[in-house]
Amino acid sequence: MVSHHILDALEQVRQLQHALLQRIRFHGFSGPTRAISGTLALFMAILMSTHFYPQTTRAHLLGWGGVLMVAMLLNGGALVAWFLRDKSVQRNPRRLRPVLDVIPPLFVGAVLTAALILRGQPDLLFGIWMLMFGLTNLASRHVLPRAINWVGLFYIIAGSAWILTPGMSFMHPWPMGIVFFAGEWAGGLILYIDDKRLERAAPRFYYETEADNEIESE
Repeated sequence: MVSHHILDALEQVRQLQHALLQRIRFHGFSGPTRAISGTLALFMAILMSTHFYPQTTRAHLLGWGGVLMVAMLLNGGALVAWFLRDKSVQRNPRRLRPVLDVIPPLFVGAVLTAALILRGQPDLLFGIWMLMFGLTNLASRHVLPRAINWVGLFYIIAGSAWILTPGMSFMHPWPMGIVFFAGEWAGGLILYIDDKRLERAAPRFYYETEADNEIESE
């Protein structure tokens, strides 16, 4: 009887731990949409490397801007869908607070991008974008799986290398495509695997508790 109560207490602790993780973990960022965004970046790099794509700074800016717009629509749409459909959220605006954490890095990246374009210095843009994505990942580290830190560090290292390496050109799209493909796929997989882990854990806790309660009642 004593051992049964101990097991029941441990199960309750596991349930509380799981509930706490669910509350802390932010599910508004979609793993699949991140992977799709990374794939779009690689596809754009391939397209820009062909002879059919105009080899001008303007054309490359428009191409990468198009990738950014599509990625924002995909990720924004996934965020809105989660906010409206997830019953645990209850459409509470306070559950969107983690989104505010990524706004400062995005804003700084946008300002630096505009400044470099206006001054006719686009060669540093890839580095700025990589650093910006690194900071956004690190800004979300408290509400996402711990492994997301490595994605942030990867982007920061890649961006620093780009900025500090002489002779890097905005007209060579492969580094951008490869870095963002790898980074977004890694981040997407981390989120997807963690979501599935939490989904599997929730019903297990529930059914184990129900079984224990039935045994105790008998």
